Amino acid sequence: MKIQFCGAARQVTGSSHLLTLDNGFKILLDCGLFQGSYADDLVKNSSFIFHPAEVDCVVLSHAHIDHSGRLPKLVKDGFSGQIHATHATRSLATIMLLDSAFIQERDAEYDNRKHHKRDHDSNAPREALYTTQDVDRTMDLFVGYSYNQWHHIHKDVRVMFADAGHILGSASVTLEIHENGKSTLLGFTGDIGRPNRPILRDPQSMPECDFLICESTYGNRMHESQPNEMDRFLGIIRHTCLEKKGKLIIPAFSVGRTQEIVYLLDQAHNAGTLPAIKVFVDSPLAINATAVYGSHSECFDNELHQYLLIDKNPFGFNNLIYVRDVEHSKSLNTLKEPCIIISSSGMMNAGRVKHHLFNNIEDPRATFLIVGYCSPETPGGKLRNGASGLKLFNEYKEVKAGVEVMDSFSAHGDQEEMKNFILNQKKKVKKVFLVHGEYETQQTFQSYLGQHGFEDIYIPAMSEMVRLK
Repeated sequence: MKIQFCGAARQVTGSSHLLTLDNGFKILLDCGLFQGSYADDLVKNSSFIFHPAEVDCVVLSHAHIDHSGRLPKLVKDGFSGQIHATHATRSLATIMLLDSAFIQERDAEYDNRKHHKRDHDSNAPREALYTTQDVDRTMDLFVGYSYNQWHHIHKDVRVMFADAGHILGSASVTLEIHENGKSTLLGFTGDIGRPNRPILRDPQSMPECDFLICESTYGNRMHESQPNEMDRFLGIIRHTCLEKKGKLIIPAFSVGRTQEIVYLLDQAHNAGTLPAIKVFVDSPLAINATAVYGSHSECFDNELHQYLLIDKNPFGFNNLIYVRDVEHSKSLNTLKEPCIIISSSGMMNAGRVKHHLFNNIEDPRATFLIVGYCSPETPGGKLRNGASGLKLFNEYKEVKAGVEVMDSFSAHGDQEEMKNFILNQKKKVKKVFLVHGEYETQQTFQSYLGQHGFEDIYIPAMSEMVRLK
């Protein structure tokens, strides 16, 4: 068999890896959108380096758009096989892909209206990457599974999903492949979650594999320890909202990060440590995703199950306001009172938070709290790296607001947590492929794993094909 790395190779987004068995059966692991620089991503996302109609099935690790976001494009371009995922991933993918389709349609309309971004070889209007109709066709192809059970997806291939503890429904993937008279186990970590985080169960170990595809997003750093997390979070809230009397704006991914932050605020409210200020969740997708979380309590950890005995709604409290209406969202820009605004996207390169960034970045009373990974070229990445100004909506803005970073909120395991997750693989694994990370970060993680007994660690390039022997 051979594997081709079709995305998230020496970069973080666009997760997609094509496995071709010797009998010709093709399995696509993830089918994610490339995210970051708009112009570059538009080109990357518009075509595949393989023929979609030749892919027999997709195995999806989780619903984040950088892992699932090109599935409707795959279907639009000819794929008609089954998409295998956990039950919760299917539920989340429904709302996330519809939201993505709305964005694709709106962006195409905007570009055509402004006479920008024409097709390369003609003056034809730019077509949306995919539409809501493409999403409807895509969802018809999903097949849902429970964790920790083997299922045949081909007469010679079985799949098992294990809880990755990253977002609701996230999973590591193990494929048991029978060919040429022998059995091979190929593992794909997906995105590795973190132990002892709120809401979800801890990541579960994978079976020992012959070959392993491993994420590496935070392969060069350690996260802040959890005991200090709440104290620091509340300190930032008090400094911004009580001392500076400004807005605390938290750009957060709609799925996973937003629910965790709301849950922590709910706990602080019940404990009496949260100041009496309004908290706005300004993201329709986050609101829909929170409802999905509520319908999949089978994914919750024991701590949340115990918390539900004293608080039936861990995602709702006095002064928490969910904002769906566009006009309500716009009104937050002129709101004078201190408040917390949680809004997507997490990288601040799209969505409603981009408008909050535009309207508050020059306000020294405001603070932007970055709680997750941001591609370096995005507004969030530039703020993380200390930019003194940003160009937003064709206007230059000085950075006068405060900028704080709390990677402890990250849903990705850090260097040590990822190493511990795959530590059981050392005895059997023949080769580890590092994906889903910036190249320099991957090189650091490669060296770190080597120091801990892993022998053959490879960093594939984009489009590279490797035969597994």
